[in-house]
Amino acid sequence: MPKIYVIHENDEWTEHLTKHLKELELPFELWHLKEGIIDLNSEPPAGVFYNRMSASSHTRDHRYAPEFAEAVLAWLERHDRKVINGSRALRLEVSKVNQYMALNQSGITTPKTLSSVGKEHIIEAAERLNEPSFITKHNRAGKGQGVQLFHSMEALREYVYGDRFDEPVDGITLIQQYIEAPEPYIVRHEFIGGRFAYAVKVDTSEGFELCPADACSIEDLNCPAEQPDIAKGAKFQILDGYYHPLLKKYEEFIQANDIQVAGIEAIQDKNGELYTYDVNTNTNYNSEAEAVAGVYGMLELARFLEAELNRLCEKQTNAG
Repeated sequence: MPKIYVIHENDEWTEHLTKHLKELELPFELWHLKEGIIDLNSEPPAGVFYNRMSASSHTRDHRYAPEFAEAVLAWLERHDRKVINGSRALRLEVSKVNQYMALNQSGITTPKTLSSVGKEHIIEAAERLNEPSFITKHNRAGKGQGVQLFHSMEALREYVYGDRFDEPVDGITLIQQYIEAPEPYIVRHEFIGGRFAYAVKVDTSEGFELCPADACSIEDLNCPAEQPDIAKGAKFQILDGYYHPLLKKYEEFIQANDIQVAGIEAIQDKNGELYTYDVNTNTNYNSEAEAVAGVYGMLELARFLEAELNRLCEKQTNAG
């Protein structure tokens, strides 16, 4: 019997999905790809394969999980299995350079960015960018890795050649135009099944780590018992009735890149222009924000996977 297979490397980020899969009484199996073996001479099992491999896997000592996932996805796609967020989505997940080029190809504005390898070239890239304020970030990141804000070349040199320099896992450091927002927040646009689900306003006043997963929130607070006070303004708030003309372009972008599930983050400058700076194909959802709004991303994702599994079963029945 076909199943739903969840490809991942982080149990904490998968718990909410498996909870809903169980509630819907769906057959599923988890494939944790920290390490393992794949027999390329065999055929994959029948089913729907949902890839939620994360760019930040190396921060959990799962350095080669994305590379192993890429091998598994190549095997699945070779045998025409139904894959949600396949190899193209993974390629975008682990490379912001690829993200920006694909976004630009779809007519979506991203901040001015230079890609550099080597400390002296990081300095040169910042000089070429020639902006009064700029940020550094990792090409393969997640959870705000490597994001630093600078207002001078002197400060950048001190960072790059000092003890605090954060070496990117793939060696690529991005130098990017700093977008100054009139208010300290960004908007994350969630898509499920290729369609817009909802938008989340994320408070950035405490820094650049914007991971919405409950595990990230607990880690940020350093105390599981300490929870945000909704009345004071939560870090994550789902926006009721949100609309932006870019939503159509976002849907076209994810369709063009064979992505079915994603969170796309953007920031608005003081002139009202929206800059898109991150595509997360391993999207998570903040349970507190969802409880307040009464919408549940992982439940909708589970229902989407259910529909895909039913479609596959019907196809097999008709073929047999």
